[in-house]
Amino acid sequence: MEKFEKNNEYLEKLVHINRITKVVKGGRRFGFSALVVVGNQNGKIGVAHAKAKQVPDAIKKANELARRKLIHIPLREGRTIHHDIYGKDGAGKIKLRAAPKGTGIIAGGPVRSVCEVLGIKDIVAKSLGTANPHNVIRACLKALLKQNSPKNISTLRNKKISEIIEKRG
Repeated sequence: MEKFEKNNEYLEKLVHINRITKVVKGGRRFGFSALVVVGNQNGKIGVAHAKAKQVPDAIKKANELARRKLIHIPLREGRTIHHDIYGKDGAGKIKLRAAPKGTGIIAGGPVRSVCEVLGIKDIVAKSLGTANPHNVIRACLKALLKQNSPKNISTLRNKKISEIIEKRG
């Protein structure tokens, strides 16, 4: 259920398609909903859900919505997150752990697509609770927005970034 598209620097990934049925007098009317993540693989990501009568129309609508709702997530060395984080949205719970270089993306389904479009190359993620892609993605985004970068902490504490970053030896 994944689809890669590279349009003017944004990577679009289809996460989930759902068929919706409306029962009317003459029978059933089918519609489709699409959940899409869009990112520039450099810390920007947008997530959207859209509905239409045809699958391609639903995907197109979701892609346009996601491009309008882009947010920035700080990354460490442009490849991983700054620290381990936990996120929760509804029944969707997720644990994200920073990983050393060369680890790759160890994550399942929706979380993997979020990491790929965001530009995270090394991460270990575990989805706990529900497998519903909508809740898992929202929990993942909440977790990613919760993280603090050294730049944010240095401005909060009025210190230099070098005083905050621990020296790795």
